[in-house]
Amino acid sequence: MTEYYEEKLKQGLEFQDYVTNLLINEIGIPLSTYSSKSYQLKGENRQGIEIKFDDKYKETGNLYIEISEKSDALNYKYVDSGIYRNDNTWLYIIGNYEIVFIFGKELLKLMHKSSKYRVVNTPTSNGFLIPNDDAYKYSLKVIKT
Repeated sequence: MTEYYEEKLKQGLEFQDYVTNLLINEIGIPLSTYSSKSYQLKGENRQGIEIKFDDKYKETGNLYIEISEKSDALNYKYVDSGIYRNDNTWLYIIGNYEIVFIFGKELLKLMHKSSKYRVVNTPTSNGFLIPNDDAYKYSLKVIKT
């Protein structure tokens, strides 16, 4: 793993803990997060909720929805991730420490396939951008902190 990937993973895990507390305190949903690699292949947690930290949302006004990734830019190919990861996820939570959006995973797939949204490709990730107005319009719930 590269240093960059490790740092992003650390940020994501800290944000996941933050959202876990937020969900129980704000809407009464407890999460049972999986720690082992074998269980995480089934999903991030028993409830089927994927949690993503978008550290650029505040500056860009767009949510970045990942569709594929690779742990190192030198790896040959991308693997399905985010909304296309084959696991138990049905809810997708994304945001930062000020605001989180809760989406249905299937709706995000439809949004991606609509070709309405700008696609972004980086050396380690592929995804699309949801503008702020559409994030509010299509999310199931918004929690401001």
